[in-house]
Amino acid sequence: MNGTSHTVIGATAGFITANIFQSDPTATIFLVGAGAISGLMPDLDIDGKLRNKITVSHKIIRGVARFIAVLMILYSFFTGTGMDKWIGIGAGVTIIFISSLITQKRMLTVTGIGVLIGGLSLAENWLWLLGIYIIVASFVPHRSYTHSLLGTLFFAIIAFQLEESLGLDGVFITCILGYLSHLVADMKLLPVNKRGIKFFLPLSKKEF
Repeated sequence: MNGTSHTVIGATAGFITANIFQSDPTATIFLVGAGAISGLMPDLDIDGKLRNKITVSHKIIRGVARFIAVLMILYSFFTGTGMDKWIGIGAGVTIIFISSLITQKRMLTVTGIGVLIGGLSLAENWLWLLGIYIIVASFVPHRSYTHSLLGTLFFAIIAFQLEESLGLDGVFITCILGYLSHLVADMKLLPVNKRGIKFFLPLSKKEF
């Protein structure tokens, strides 16, 4: 199922939760948004809508790095002397090479590290836990751990901590419903899916 469908289903879960808790308009808007984001969270393990929203494009980072590298090479070539000249040129060439290895997944890793550090600095448990989730998602294969019971339980802890931090009823339920809606929508029981999810990883690789 595509990202738009996951977003709509998650947002609907948030809207239903808001009505159950009889939330005011502001809280309703927040819950709808939280549901939409939660409905996309499992797909952080692949390039998609949410990942592209929370990370700077790797193409931008690559372009900036290469621009700096070219300036370093030119500066070293025209102003450098002796060994310093060649060290500067070598450093520039190295930066160009390393920048070619930058991918969107690695940008997600960098984003996760930033979120983790931010959460620790602000003493917000949900935020540093989210940082860990993002980092893990940047390394695991698609439809693996983020689409499993283990991933769901970890996200549930994040959702619980977020509700505790905000003091807003319905956040936990919204996030869990949004997340689970994604997993259900990706199961093989739906005819639109050729692949399912390995819900009981790492204990079982059976697809559902």
